[in-house]
Amino acid sequence: MDKTALERHAHRVLRDAIIPELPNAYFGKVRDNYDLPDGRRIIIASDRISAFDRILAAIPFKGEVLTQTARFWFEKTADICPNHVLSYPDPNVVIGRRLDILPVEIVVRDYLAGTTGTSILTLYKQGQREMYGHTLPDGLADNQKLPAPIITPTSKAFDGGHDEPLTPAQIVEQGLLTAEQWETLSTYALALFARGQAIAAERGLILVDTKYEFGTDADGQIILADEIHTPDSSRYWFAQSYPERFAAGKRPESFDKDFVRAWVAERCDPYNDPIPEIPAEMLVETAAVYIQAFETITGQTFEIDESDEPVLERIRRNLAQFF
Repeated sequence: MDKTALERHAHRVLRDAIIPELPNAYFGKVRDNYDLPDGRRIIIASDRISAFDRILAAIPFKGEVLTQTARFWFEKTADICPNHVLSYPDPNVVIGRRLDILPVEIVVRDYLAGTTGTSILTLYKQGQREMYGHTLPDGLADNQKLPAPIITPTSKAFDGGHDEPLTPAQIVEQGLLTAEQWETLSTYALALFARGQAIAAERGLILVDTKYEFGTDADGQIILADEIHTPDSSRYWFAQSYPERFAAGKRPESFDKDFVRAWVAERCDPYNDPIPEIPAEMLVETAAVYIQAFETITGQTFEIDESDEPVLERIRRNLAQFF
């Protein structure tokens, strides 16, 4: 990574991708989408960083890093299951098949980790041993490897609701998926995770857990959607330091890209107060971590465009064929 080039181009952020010439806009927390009449979807990854149910800032090159990291993994796993990708007309853009997203969120976990209310570490510390249709043994320590990877599905919350833990039996009983769909989806998820862990290990990384999103196409075929094995959808630890830190009861070393969230949380109530202006050097430091993650995960060098063309202008130029 060229840190000097990053600092020189840190002003080139994509806060939003509003392109009036494109039809059927839908603006998400970090991605701006347009649905074409022929069933394709244009997905543009912005540089927005979201936390506390709001947008905090824009991180230089974040959208490009996530798009290109996911591209690496989509290409490395295309033999395992079909994915939504059709083409990449721009470093921040995916043209994909429009899908009906399945109402179950899939998280695969191989370690007793996590901080959210639905994470297995949180539930385990509350005394639960039966969770998500699995039975965990007594005596596990924080961040310990599980006997085998497990799928921890949750209901996919819409309209501001909360995700709720599910078992495979509940998924079928509630009609969220058919038994055949669950079998296909769970087989895909475990195979994708195994491939991810194997490649991550070659890079000196542990793929700890990850989130997958699946949808169905017009023929009912299950398709991998969204992103895969990115620093935003996955937890990675550095393999070399893990044994020593685990033995000492310390938090494993990871890509620490949460500077911005932590900085904001220390200075205000992020759910209710105005967000203070975040220092430019902190945004650059966070960008550097995202780029480091891309380079470590993929083994590729992240090339910063030196043309100084505004990102939105470049995207508009590359998407003009769809106007």
